[in-house]
Amino acid sequence: MTTTHTHSRYLTLGMMLVATNMRLPITMMPGLISSLKQSLGLPSSMAGMLTTIPLLTFAIMSPLLARWGRRFGNEVTIYAMLVILAVGSYLRVVPSIALLLLGTLLVGIGADGGNVLLPAIIKDNFPTKIGLATSAYTVSMLLVGSLGTGLSGIMAAHWSLPVVMAILSAVGLVNLVTWLPNLKHNHREPVLPTPTETKSTAHPSVWRLPIAWVVTAFFGLQALVYYSMLTWLPTILVAHGFSTITAGNLVTVMQLSGLPLAFLVPTMAGKRHGVPIMLAIIGIGFIGGIGGILLPGLSLSVAVILNIILGFGSGAAFNLAVVFFTRKTTNGFETADLSGMAQSAGYLLAAIGPVLFGWLGSHVGWNLVIWLAVGFSALLTLSGVIVQRHATIYD
Repeated sequence: MTTTHTHSRYLTLGMMLVATNMRLPITMMPGLISSLKQSLGLPSSMAGMLTTIPLLTFAIMSPLLARWGRRFGNEVTIYAMLVILAVGSYLRVVPSIALLLLGTLLVGIGADGGNVLLPAIIKDNFPTKIGLATSAYTVSMLLVGSLGTGLSGIMAAHWSLPVVMAILSAVGLVNLVTWLPNLKHNHREPVLPTPTETKSTAHPSVWRLPIAWVVTAFFGLQALVYYSMLTWLPTILVAHGFSTITAGNLVTVMQLSGLPLAFLVPTMAGKRHGVPIMLAIIGIGFIGGIGGILLPGLSLSVAVILNIILGFGSGAAFNLAVVFFTRKTTNGFETADLSGMAQSAGYLLAAIGPVLFGWLGSHVGWNLVIWLAVGFSALLTLSGVIVQRHATIYD
């Protein structure tokens, strides 16, 4: 597909802000947990739900959003989700645990609109510039997401909790304005296929396609390993003799190391050997970066290197998954279907993984967790190799 839909000149800016709102309302919360405990009396058992609720919401909502995008149009559906996200964000400003949890639920629902439908927007509106458009979206999402926790914590040290949450949530209000011009170019699925669309609309449901399930496995495994390591890697590093502060800084290094791949993967994916190179980075990064923790006498310098290559692997894996959504389908609606399917299963695994790994680490030992993560990483790389061998999910 190379036919470009008409779109607003502000589409790229709107996409970048949508990407920002896919992560900032979620990643800012860990930095505010101490303030929430102090001001609201938030129990520690509920604090973890501020991250888990959005992940579970992503798992449930993703297939529904793909369906709504077909029926109402991707641009209109994203705007409706942005409204829900803004409402949820400002409900959390009110000092109430009940409204905090309700707001977090609405934030998860709203943020998932961009998760599922932005790849479809890119497929429809930038068919000849998929790499560049994908880079703009993923760089915005990952950069703001990685900085959100630290930024919110710094702001909370100087201002009151409601003020901090209101300021950081203002990005959602700005996005409501910047996305408005795109509603004039809303695209719904045609009721009757045109001659150029007959072939694509005759395709079976993505849920019945073996290669679509392999793409789903790829996205799910990268989410499982990434979120599990993000949660428990500090604990694992402390168990290997590092201080809590050092362990936290090493995980920050891991997160920031993935940012260059958000630009490189989409731009290299169209080149002859681009995807195989990215798959090699994923394999070396995940398997080597995680497995290297088992080295005896792990030093700080080696730990830094391991976290950098792990960051490379995780950054390459997420962005390659997005590339698969756009390049292994033939139109935007199919992209949304595949994205919704993969993210539904992927974020369910992401929500379950940290709980499973935490239980195994505390009851059996962290070395087993490391080996298990290495095994999942090998399956992740293998699934990517299988997907790469097919031009589309319909082969």
